[in-house]
Parts: sequence; structure tokens; C-alpha cells
Amino acid sequence: MTAIHQRPVRGLTTLLVPLLTGGLVVLALGVYGRAHTPTGFAVGVAGFSAALPMKVWLTTGAFVLAFVQVVSALSMWGKLGIDIPAGVHRWSGRIAFLLTIPVAFHCLYALGLQYDVPRVLAHSLLGCFFYGVFTAKMLALPKRDAPGWTLPVLGGLAFTALVGLWLTSSFWFFTAIGFKV
Repeated sequence: MTAIHQRPVRGLTTLLVPLLTGGLVVLALGVYGRAHTPTGFAVGVAGFSAALPMKVWLTTGAFVLAFVQVVSALSMWGKLGIDIPAGVHRWSGRIAFLLTIPVAFHCLYALGLQYDVPRVLAHSLLGCFFYGVFTAKMLALPKRDAPGWTLPVLGGLAFTALVGLWLTSSFWFFTAIGFKV
């Protein structure tokens, strides 16, 4: 086999552990969410009137920061013609991820993975997928020999999952219930 045929295989092999680990995260969250008996009890709504508004607003914050992620990533890849510091990308991602933790905790602990309403099923599956693809992206970051498409694809999938989560939760809440804190 020539060197030209070995390089793509080596790069894809590099992604094996991040992708398998991300897949295991998706599976573990789904199994836990389905097997765990939901408590129905909201934990720590931190100044919000109830758990649902807390989840809606934290998800909205992560949703807004996801757009900062896309714009700053495009800047880092030289696609915008403007220079946004890499720190903006790193910190907007960190904060967005941190905003999702109490939401995911509440969803899994209090509600579990639900499948009786299509919107809620889509939301549950997107939540599991988001954490899996996020895990894969974080594990792929230090892989210098990974294919060049790795981070844009994984980042795009994380963005898409987060937009889907926002549409199936916050957008639904704002249109069906209104703007409540």
C-alpha cells in the first residue's frame, strides 16, 4: 500500500476513540434516561419561578452562544475576513456547555427520556446526541492527524443539535406559554 492510501486511514483511525466514546455517551444517557424512574422533582431552580422557565432561559443562553461559536469558528478558519480572538470561541463554548448542565440534569433526573409526545421524543434524543457529539468533538480537538473536516463537522453537528434542542423546548415554551421567568 502506498503512503497516499495510508494517510486517510490513519486520520480516520485517530477518530475511532472520540467517535466511539461519543456514541457510548449517547447510549448511556439514553439508557439512563429510559431506565431511571423520573422523580418529577425539580432540583435548584436558582431564582426562577419553576424548573421549566429555568430550563428555557438557560437553553436560550446556550442557543445564543452557539451562534457566537459559529461566527468565531468561521473567523478562526479565515472565512469571515475579520479576526475574532480564539478565546471568544473557547469561552463562549465553555459557558454554553455549562448552561446546559443544569438543564440536562433536570431533564434526566426529574423527567427521564420520554417518547409519548413526538416533540418530547425528538428533544430527548437530541439531548443525548448533543452530549455525545460534544464529547467526540472535545476528544478530537487534540488529535493533530485527524482529517481536516473533523472539527467543522462535529462542531456543526453540536450546533445543529443545540438548535434542535432550543426549537423543541424554549421556542415551544415561548410560543405555547409565553415569556416567563
